[in-house]
Amino acid sequence: MSNTMLIPFSTTLHVRDTCLCLHVQRAARALARRFDLALKPLGLNNGQFSLMMALNRPAPAPMGSVANVLAMDRTTLTAAVKVLERRGLVESMPDPKDRRSRLMKLTAEGTALLSTALPIWTRVHGELDTEIGDGIAPLRNTLASIR
Repeated sequence: MSNTMLIPFSTTLHVRDTCLCLHVQRAARALARRFDLALKPLGLNNGQFSLMMALNRPAPAPMGSVANVLAMDRTTLTAAVKVLERRGLVESMPDPKDRRSRLMKLTAEGTALLSTALPIWTRVHGELDTEIGDGIAPLRNTLASIR
């Protein structure tokens, strides 16, 4: 028999009901599924849409700034970019100021697909705004304050 003390089931229920991390993860998964479903006809998921939107800039973007915007590590970002590069939606090139770094930009095809995806994103956000109601602005502000 183990010397490990058992945690009472009431504690499990308490953590389930009060854990902020769990509640945010569950909400994030539900939102991701909703956007994934809406964007699926375009062959995109919500992460790819967000990455492409982060690259929608006047000049090619360095990996570090895009990783910051998306709260991703560079390894995960590199893998995500490769998928979009294979589809011809994004291209990356060495940074002329630092050959060790890469810059990324949308291709013309990527920009066109993002333009088609944006009304879908807008529609789903409108639905969420209606469903959540007056609580949406405080929710966005609270989530944005978490670092």
